[in-house]
Amino acid sequence: DQAERFGARLETDDVTALELSNDGGLHKVWLGDQLHVAKTVILAMGAQHRKLDVPGEAELAGRGVSYCATCDAAFFRDATTIIVGGGDSAMEEAMFLSKFASTVSIVHRRDEFRASKIMLERARALPNVEWLTPYVVTAFRGGEDRSLAFAELQNTVDGSIREVPIAGAFIAIGHEPQSQLVLGQVETDAAGYVVTKGRSTLTSLPGVFAAGDLVDHTYRQAVTAAGSGCQAALDAEWYLRDTPFPIEDSAAAAGVQSS
Repeated sequence: DQAERFGARLETDDVTALELSNDGGLHKVWLGDQLHVAKTVILAMGAQHRKLDVPGEAELAGRGVSYCATCDAAFFRDATTIIVGGGDSAMEEAMFLSKFASTVSIVHRRDEFRASKIMLERARALPNVEWLTPYVVTAFRGGEDRSLAFAELQNTVDGSIREVPIAGAFIAIGHEPQSQLVLGQVETDAAGYVVTKGRSTLTSLPGVFAAGDLVDHTYRQAVTAAGSGCQAALDAEWYLRDTPFPIEDSAAAAGVQSS
């Protein structure tokens, strides 16, 4: 509402393609067959939790399978749960979940963990945290009420299968930035996150800015994403203020075309 009061026009549709200028010219944004032309673009596609892509995961998401313990742990009070992952985020999720669940079993494909020593020590000190290694989850199965009831695990050494009764499974194996639309156009790092210059939100292309989880490896919080969104808006405003554009570009940027 506040944005609209100040003149913003909202388009509730998916961007299907981007053609970004590499020389400070106009950028093209397609929403289906509708073309928008702009002097600046702010990229804020975010990041998604990485999924296991095993049978039952999608069907049971929200019915016992979760990707955020801080969001959903309270729903699993006194329940048997697992955490899938071996990094610091998995240990952090396990420590938070342990305040609610009766047991938290950490499932990891190796006996060694990527997590830092201090995070491992903190997790191992908790009386209701257990360890299931070296295992990977191969499937989730629901019960009669269509909520999560079992996780099927496979031993990565001998291939043996075991079935673990659980009420909750929390996947903590990282995030994937949603940068597919701009790969090959703006600079990204090895993980696909958009790279910005210094403490600004400017990308490798003039007039193109990026904010939120699309650039953030570390914090991934709503408040930090909102803050970087504000930075990007200010950077874009200053860019428009300080960058002269030909009259024909200004006229083109004011219109919407259908192709």
